[in-house]
Amino acid sequence: AVNIGADFDAHATWMGTFGQTSPGFLSRGEFDVEVGLPRVLSALREYDVKGNFFTPGHTMATFPAAFETVLEAGHEISAHGCWHEPIMTLDEAEERRLLELQIAQHEKFVGHRPRGYRSPAWDYTPSTMSLLEEFDFDWDSSLMGRDFQPYRPRPVQIDRENGNTFGEPSSLLEFPVSWHLDDWPATEHIPGVNVGFTDPDVLFRRWKDHVDFAYERETNGVVTITIHPQAIGRAHYFLMFERFLAYLRSLDGVWFTDLSTLFDLWTDD
Repeated sequence: AVNIGADFDAHATWMGTFGQTSPGFLSRGEFDVEVGLPRVLSALREYDVKGNFFTPGHTMATFPAAFETVLEAGHEISAHGCWHEPIMTLDEAEERRLLELQIAQHEKFVGHRPRGYRSPAWDYTPSTMSLLEEFDFDWDSSLMGRDFQPYRPRPVQIDRENGNTFGEPSSLLEFPVSWHLDDWPATEHIPGVNVGFTDPDVLFRRWKDHVDFAYERETNGVVTITIHPQAIGRAHYFLMFERFLAYLRSLDGVWFTDLSTLFDLWTDD
């Protein structure tokens, strides 16, 4: 199974993760909406791909017409923060408040609660797992404890002298992510933070090698690809993305799906 998970962040990633609100940074979020998103939706439609759009509530509220095109395309909408907030800086009360708010935003703009969550930080606070369980999320896609196999994450009690201990497995099913399978570090140039500028052929080979490994060596493997329309939508990377989708379509038995469909089919046996 292959999941294409689009983080449709628009302005939010610049405001949240990077704390940037200048016209230059916000214009990159505008490119996400006006150029990257239509290209990505077109490619997914051409190759008959249904996946997930991890969308902050801020994107839904700021660009409702563009967000409506995602809904019309039939992709699953999953939680991705309110404004791409840096959750590692939040105390439990504020994390809870923002989680409640994004659920309300989904109910308003999507019409129902989200079943899955992806942390804007690709990390948890000590409270995140228990909050997701409390608010009845089915699954998460933020952690990196496996590569091609979903699993039940466990809380970790830190003990630097005697060794860490694990708590009981979560009710959440984790669909693991990887920076290697994310377009953002490879493509987006952020002065003083991230170089980007990876050759598209290098990125294609990296993703293809992961798919080939899972295809040949993993029983019922799941490959989770993360894209950002403002990154993969740039012309040279978009051509690579189309080539990658065409390659996946050439493999017998590859199935494109959203993560809630996979959750409904999953058993822990």
